[in-house]
Amino acid sequence: MSWIWIINILSVFFLCVFFAGIVIPQILLIAFRKNLFDVPNERKIHKCVVPRLGGIAFKPVMFLSFALLLAINLTTGHDEMFKEMGAEALPLAYAFCAIIMLYLVGIADDLIGIRYRAKFFVQIICGLMLAMGGVVLSDLHGIFFLHSLPLWAGILLTIFVTVFIINAINLIDGLDGLASGLSSIALLSYGVTFIIFGQYIYAMISFATLGVLVPFYYYNVFGNAEKQRKIFMGDTGSLTIGIMLCFLSIKISGVPCEAGALHVNPFVLAFAPMLVPCLDVVRVYLHRVRNRKSPFVADKNHIHHKLLAIGMEQRKAMITIVLVSLSMTVINIVLSGFLNITLLFVIDVTFWTLSNMLLTKKIINKPSK
Repeated sequence: MSWIWIINILSVFFLCVFFAGIVIPQILLIAFRKNLFDVPNERKIHKCVVPRLGGIAFKPVMFLSFALLLAINLTTGHDEMFKEMGAEALPLAYAFCAIIMLYLVGIADDLIGIRYRAKFFVQIICGLMLAMGGVVLSDLHGIFFLHSLPLWAGILLTIFVTVFIINAINLIDGLDGLASGLSSIALLSYGVTFIIFGQYIYAMISFATLGVLVPFYYYNVFGNAEKQRKIFMGDTGSLTIGIMLCFLSIKISGVPCEAGALHVNPFVLAFAPMLVPCLDVVRVYLHRVRNRKSPFVADKNHIHHKLLAIGMEQRKAMITIVLVSLSMTVINIVLSGFLNITLLFVIDVTFWTLSNMLLTKKIINKPSK
């Protein structure tokens, strides 16, 4: 890894932190002047009106930071970034289109509301765009004893995974810092992985996305709603972060089999950081269907709702879930060199199921006030 890539990766991270730190307070100011709030109700946890437009800052800040850094590289006579972006032009171009589509849908949903069918349709188109750019789940690396897939199957699976992960991130966004914290773990993991495999443009994308989440996390978790310093990412943020995680995870799943040199299964590298939101959304959907409710009607059955129900404070619940995600990511990556990936997945599902059963039992047995 040359010094220029180290500088570029660090620079795009800090540029995103800097620009997002400037833009988010301006969004707060506009939101309060125009009365653009997320109003509390019986299902929501917050008690005061809070702007939910934080996600509007994410993509413009990223694109600005990338464009500025590319211009600086070319001005100073360094064309490494330009050449690698050129070599990856097709997947980057389609990913850019998918991100912008979801960004616009997210803004519309946060401002006026959009039906879930319309959002699903756009998400399907975004998954198709990733596949058209060559970002396809073509190898499952042994999970469920499957390896290489036919192109048509890989495209269909890519679309399904795209829709699934986007909605998993969207639905886990129920506590201050939870979606951004879980996403940050995934982005850090992906960034390091791309560095190891010499795919530096994707490492820059990972750390740039992480960079925009740092100031947002500060305002989301530590901001004071009464002083008009608190903000939510809204659907604009969760949808665009979701598609970014889809893009990066599927890209990692297709790394060359040199991953074997590290004794790590590429599929685990790609999806271990996403286990908590993905397992949670599956359990919640199954619970709704079992109770003859629409899987698309919101309820209070997510993992964070259960932790709150047993008496845990919001911030402690968020930290607990983030630490569980970090632990599961590390453990899965380490064990993937020794255990069959299907067995490892069964262990993950068993752990998650038993943990939720234990929480449900505690809720039932909790003394009523």
